[in-house]
Amino acid sequence: MSHPSIAVLDELIDGLAVGGARRRQLGMVRHELTAALEQDLLPGQARQELPRLLDEAVLRRYVQVAETGVLRSRLVNGEKPPTSEPTNAARLACLEIICRVAGLPALTVKIAEPAALRPVPRSEQLRALRRRLHRDMSGVRSPGQARFVAVLAVVLDTRARVGELVAQRIDHLSGDGRSIDVLRRPQHGTGAPPHSETMPLSPLSRAALDHWLPMRAELTETLEGSAEALWVSLAHNHAGTLRDDGSYTRRRQGMPLQQRGLIRSYNSGRHRYGLTDLLPPKLEQLRRALEEETAGGCPGNQKHSRALSP
Repeated sequence: MSHPSIAVLDELIDGLAVGGARRRQLGMVRHELTAALEQDLLPGQARQELPRLLDEAVLRRYVQVAETGVLRSRLVNGEKPPTSEPTNAARLACLEIICRVAGLPALTVKIAEPAALRPVPRSEQLRALRRRLHRDMSGVRSPGQARFVAVLAVVLDTRARVGELVAQRIDHLSGDGRSIDVLRRPQHGTGAPPHSETMPLSPLSRAALDHWLPMRAELTETLEGSAEALWVSLAHNHAGTLRDDGSYTRRRQGMPLQQRGLIRSYNSGRHRYGLTDLLPPKLEQLRRALEEETAGGCPGNQKHSRALSP
């Protein structure tokens, strides 16, 4: 069921210049608000107009209900447990953005302190990781390992976020394969315009891509519309779209890799290829370590930036 207030909220969210992570969080808030309305957990008038939906009393009720987990879109171990503190903080941050853009007073609820950042690899670990990937290059045989090593190598050169990685296309590689474009998007609702950075690729990345690209071509040769994606799936999987009968829409191999797929491949790859001592549990930790390495004056890649038209 479509409610007028949600339709206006959709237009507002669609017009926001935010990064992929924040857009997913805004999507969560949109889903939760819709679920709360459909379950009659919010006043009926909140269905009609966005200002009524964003009324402080209504939002306080929404936050209270959402934190119990009852508005979750998926079960966790067969249940709907309370949402985590980071999720609660993200929810309030999204409401602050929505209210500000809508020209309405911000919800006067104290946003929880951000979760402590996980520690990042030290410089010597990053150097050891690069040496290890160079050493293992000759042993790369499977598409899974080829993609895993190529993703890591590109991250080491570009410090790209997950959302920036899955947006990469073949034509982002230069003709000679010595550089790659990374589309940087603003984070945390800053409103900064997207911009593209051309980053040089190291010999490690070039060798890793030389292994990956032929395998990728085999995966995509019978598909239309996937030939542009640099990172593609290796096996059949479901798209997360649930049918009425409880089954999922299937996506065949060679389709553009999605963020969850890339995160899963990182998590499994660090164990499968014996890199748990060099790779942190989260790809974001590796990216932050590289940011710190660059900020600390270590030799880094020079880049060329250009703003993109909105």
